[in-house]
Amino acid sequence: MATVELRFSALPEHVRTARLVAAAVARRAGVDEAVLDELRLAVGEACSRAVGLHQISGVTAPVKVALIEEEKQFSIEVGDEAPHAVPGGDTSAGQDGDAEVEEDEMGLAVISGLVDDVEVTTGQNGGLIRMTWPTTPPATALV
Repeated sequence: MATVELRFSALPEHVRTARLVAAAVARRAGVDEAVLDELRLAVGEACSRAVGLHQISGVTAPVKVALIEEEKQFSIEVGDEAPHAVPGGDTSAGQDGDAEVEEDEMGLAVISGLVDDVEVTTGQNGGLIRMTWPTTPPATALV
């Protein structure tokens, strides 16, 4: 299992770099060329979401991206350290909080539409989006 880790300041201008690195590593790992555009979009959406959550919450920690190459699959994990609402928790966020939740849900819906295998975990200490794609082994040359 090979893993590449990225950490970047929660600034929108770094999202493009994360997309480019993710696509390059995915290509090398054997992700089908036909899904690389969707992969780039999904990574961009997940990273933009993490950046936004950090900025809204005042979190200064970097956004974390792990690119994980495993046998027959490639996964990307985008992690944030922003506190997320816990079900049954404080509901006094008001209109600004409602708009943030709606925007967050829209971002997750976009990611779910682009990636078949998505896991989202959130809590008071941050969140993680894990997206997984199948890979094909490299073709061997016939002699």
